[in-house]
Amino acid sequence: MTPPRLQPRDAPPRTCFALEQAGVHPLLARLLAARGVRSAAEVDDGLPHLLPPASMKGVAEAARLLADVIEAGRRIVVVADYDCDGATACAVALRGLRLLGAAPENLGYVVPDRAVHGYGLTPAIVDLALQRRPDLLVTVDNGIASLEGVAHAQAQGLDVLVTDHHLPALVGDEVVLPSARVIVNPNQPGDGFESKALAGVGVMFYVLLALRAELRQRGRFDAASQPRIDALLDLVALGTVADVVKLDANNRRLVAQGLRRIRAGRMQPGVAALFAVAGADPARAAALDFGFKLGPRINAAGRLSDMTLGIECLLTDDAARAAELAAQLDAINRERREVEGHMRDQAEAAVDRLLAELAAPPPAVSLFDESFHEGVVGIVAGRLKDRLHRPTFVFARAQDGSLKGSGRSIPGFHLRDALDLVSKRAPGVLRRFGGHAMAAGATVEPEGFEAFGAALRQVAQEWLDPATLQRTLQHDGPLDLQWFNPPTAQLLDTQVWGSGFEAPLFCDRVDVLQQTLLKDKHLKLRVRHAGEVRDAIWFQRTEPLPQSVKLAFRIQLDEWNGRQRVQMVVEAAQAD
Repeated sequence: MTPPRLQPRDAPPRTCFALEQAGVHPLLARLLAARGVRSAAEVDDGLPHLLPPASMKGVAEAARLLADVIEAGRRIVVVADYDCDGATACAVALRGLRLLGAAPENLGYVVPDRAVHGYGLTPAIVDLALQRRPDLLVTVDNGIASLEGVAHAQAQGLDVLVTDHHLPALVGDEVVLPSARVIVNPNQPGDGFESKALAGVGVMFYVLLALRAELRQRGRFDAASQPRIDALLDLVALGTVADVVKLDANNRRLVAQGLRRIRAGRMQPGVAALFAVAGADPARAAALDFGFKLGPRINAAGRLSDMTLGIECLLTDDAARAAELAAQLDAINRERREVEGHMRDQAEAAVDRLLAELAAPPPAVSLFDESFHEGVVGIVAGRLKDRLHRPTFVFARAQDGSLKGSGRSIPGFHLRDALDLVSKRAPGVLRRFGGHAMAAGATVEPEGFEAFGAALRQVAQEWLDPATLQRTLQHDGPLDLQWFNPPTAQLLDTQVWGSGFEAPLFCDRVDVLQQTLLKDKHLKLRVRHAGEVRDAIWFQRTEPLPQSVKLAFRIQLDEWNGRQRVQMVVEAAQAD
């Protein structure tokens, strides 16, 4: 893999000074300024600073519809998705509707099986939902592109409320929306909501906020006695981080509020159980725990088994039942890691063969093998994308014989828009597609796989220039000696970092004093940095470093036998 180009972030001095004057820690002020924070108001994560629900298109109509259905005692069935965002959104919807007066017997849910039903509100899922005798279907984290499914539901006499955050379907160059009774999606045309990065669980949370306001206006309760919807923010935070949406100011507030509740011990039993099986301490919960510990265990159910397990874990109020379900999710996740590891090895070997035949990596990569598992194609695509720094699709054979793939992209290449262009240039090859700029899914006719790959490479060739194809790693410059200590590491751990608001990465020259391999796959280092001897580790790196080198590193608090120390976790190196 070509080493990345190290590029310092710009932290405007005036902004740093203004943040410090407002009481922000000096180091944190520099880090926040370098990530686009321009005022102390953006640092305030209080709930009153959340964007108002009223600015979201359709949310008032959704609130009135739900209030009418609840007051009439009619039945609501939630149509979920099979990833962590969909599972948390389903749990938030059902818990929130109960809090707001819906009778438990009038609530239900269905979730597609990835291999059997595919994604979204398909006609088959509508038929499955009909077995639960609904009057209203509420989609969470799906539905915006479900034109056929919504039409089928309406033909059966059902109302449909779509809550989603994905991009709408395109027919030609025209945006086409499903004929649902109400649509709530910040990414639909004409929506003025400032945060387009809300996850599906965030959209559902906003619908509940609007519903509470509607019921308050109807006299169901007053401001003092209204249900505490913020009790669901642990689930909102989990789904938001796990879905890798951009952590803009509004999403950071949602995540920060969820973390605050978890650290105080206020969380759903299922969330507590997931922390336990992951071996993580809720009192020290960080956003990374959602992305690397809890999220993968829930996602594993949708990849290899039945997402009902994940949803039930988040819905139960019985701690013992939650522990049982979390243990099952943990076991499935271990199986997922084995499947992924084997498949990744196969994919890596295929890439090695491809690179051996070419002078340079192609502008985009598409892989398929009969042995690939549909449930982990997205993970493997992400691994290969990281290695090659190229838009990458990985496909597996679906039960109906088609090829179902998941893609991951790089900055500067909008994957959903690229698929739209591929569909126009290679008619009949793509059965369906959808997604975002950085991640998308596609179903391809088996005989059209080569044509798909060629068309995607051609689009990438036209859209990507050499600078975009060079992986760049932005860093925050040197870490002053005064901040290299446990309190600073703890301070940084309490902040919300993630997609679009990356965790601090420092960069400085060191002298390598000692280097050994740990478990034959991790480079363990002793280095001299700023006159001090420090421990460092580079995971998944086996090649030795020169004696003098510039390292890009994060700091990590390490505790052993009651003692705290800070070590450097290396992510990149550049010859000095």
